[in-house]
Amino acid sequence: QVQLAESGGGSVQAGGSLRLSCATSRMPGDWYCLGWFRRMPGKEREGVAVLDSTGTTIYADSVKDGRFIISKDNAKNTLYLQMNNLKPEDTAMYYCAAEPGVWGGSWDFRYWGQGTQVTVSS
Repeated sequence: QVQLAESGGGSVQAGGSLRLSCATSRMPGDWYCLGWFRRMPGKEREGVAVLDSTGTTIYADSVKDGRFIISKDNAKNTLYLQMNNLKPEDTAMYYCAAEPGVWGGSWDFRYWGQGTQVTVSS
């Protein structure tokens, strides 16, 4: 069973930065995807960014402005999401997720963390 635990959320003012972390248990295999998702108030959960075991990175259209960067420290089994120049519309619960296999275009992930809240004030 894959376990994921997010941390690093909080409250910041617009223009500020946060780095989310996701501690992951060992993945059951050499090929996997790790991703960040978010659920904004009143909206469905949406994908933000994915990093797979080949090093491929995928960003959702909503964050392709370069403000968000996904990365992973393999030695620490930790996934990160660096978020810069945050905007009030980035306010959401952010989730870490994992899916066996390399990126194939689907945002349908099997394993989920509990989430960490990010609140951006204007």
